[in-house]
Amino acid sequence: MSILDPVPSPWATRVLSIFRIVAGLCFITFGTMKLFGYPPHEGMPAPLLTQAGIAGVLETFGGLAIVLGFCTKPAAFVLSGEMAVAYFQFHFPSSIFPSVNMGTPAILYCFLYLYLSFAGPGRWSLDAVLARSRPGPGC
Repeated sequence: MSILDPVPSPWATRVLSIFRIVAGLCFITFGTMKLFGYPPHEGMPAPLLTQAGIAGVLETFGGLAIVLGFCTKPAAFVLSGEMAVAYFQFHFPSSIFPSVNMGTPAILYCFLYLYLSFAGPGRWSLDAVLARSRPGPGC
């Protein structure tokens, strides 16, 4: 066995869960800012039936689904698409460089959620609990 051979770590799925939970908690704050004006930000809260209001709903409740690990793959896929739209609609037109157009968080969340949509939620999740409790397919 070589040091370069992949060895499955018992911590890999646990750290995936921690990664998912921290990302979801951070993401929720973007949604609560848009929906409830907290944390306070200029021009917020946004009206519910606007693009910002719909984004706030996705970010708050999609972020909550991510934190809980509930229907993680479909929720992550939707949030990945939302972040791709956010980047190309609001950040990309001002500059091609994310460091200039302030789009780095949108890109990172887009690819983080794209990864979760394939990798799943990890060991510490409602999806894992549901999968252990019933033989049928979950979310």
